Amino acid sequence: MSYETITYAVDDRVAVITLNRPEVMNAMSLKLCVEIKDAVARADADDDARVVVVRGAGGKAFSAGYDLMDPGAEEFRTGGVESWRRRMNHDLQFTYSVWRCSKPTIAMIEGYCLAGGLEFAQMHDIRYCADDARFGVVETRFSAGIATLAMPWILGQHCRELIYTGDIIGAAEAKELGLVSRVFPKADLEAEVMKIAKRMSRVAMDCLRWNKRAINQTYETMGFGAALAYGAEAAAILDGTETPELKQFNEVRREKGLKAANAWRKAQFAEFE
Repeated sequence: MSYETITYAVDDRVAVITLNRPEVMNAMSLKLCVEIKDAVARADADDDARVVVVRGAGGKAFSAGYDLMDPGAEEFRTGGVESWRRRMNHDLQFTYSVWRCSKPTIAMIEGYCLAGGLEFAQMHDIRYCADDARFGVVETRFSAGIATLAMPWILGQHCRELIYTGDIIGAAEAKELGLVSRVFPKADLEAEVMKIAKRMSRVAMDCLRWNKRAINQTYETMGFGAALAYGAEAAAILDGTETPELKQFNEVRREKGLKAANAWRKAQFAEFE
C-alpha cells in the first residue's frame, strides 16, 4: 500500500513509520491518523518486523499535534458535545494503535512534540529523544481537551504542573521527569535508537509479544482503559461547550489564520513566562 502522509519501511527486523508532513511540523490530519493506524497494523502482521519505530520527517518536529487547519475536521467543531465525543473517540483509538500493537513500539523524537503529538508519543512503549526535543501540553492554553490523558500514568503527580500551565519543557527536564528514557545528541539519535531497536529485535518474537501483553495487562488491571475513556469524555465536554478563551482563539484562527491565533494565545501568557 502506498501512503500520502507517512512512509513505511522495514530495516533488519525494525519497521520504521515516518510522519511525513514536515511543511506543517508533521501535524496530524485525519488522513494521517488513518494511514498511521494502517501502517501499525501492517507492521504488527509483518513477520519480518519485530519492533516498530515511529518518527517525524524534517528534523524540526516529531509532531506539533492535531492539524487545526484540516478541512476534514471542521465538522467536529460545529456539532456540540456529541460531535466532539466522536472526535475524541477517533483520536483516542488512533493513539491506542501503538499501545495495542503486539510488538514493542518506540517513539523517536526530535524537535517539537506537542499537544496531540505528545499524546501519541506517550502511548508508545518507549520514548527516546534528541537533545533539541521540546515537549508541551500546549492545548490547555487555549482550553482544548486532552483526548488521550496518558500523562498521569507516566509522570504521576508531576503531570499536574505541565497540564495546568501548558508550559513547554526541554529534553533534559523530560528525561528527569521520566517522560523519555534516554536523550541523545541530535546527530546521533537515529543511529542510537536503531541500534537499540535492532538489539531488541534479536529477542524471540513470542517473548517480546508476551512481555508486552503482560505489561499492558498490569496497566489495564489498574484501570488504564477506564481512566483514558473518562479523559476523552471530559475532553469532549470541554471542547463541545467552548470556553470564552477557546471561542476567541477559534474566531481569530478562522478570520486571520492559525499563526495569528497562536500569537494571540501566546500574548495572554507573555507577562508571566
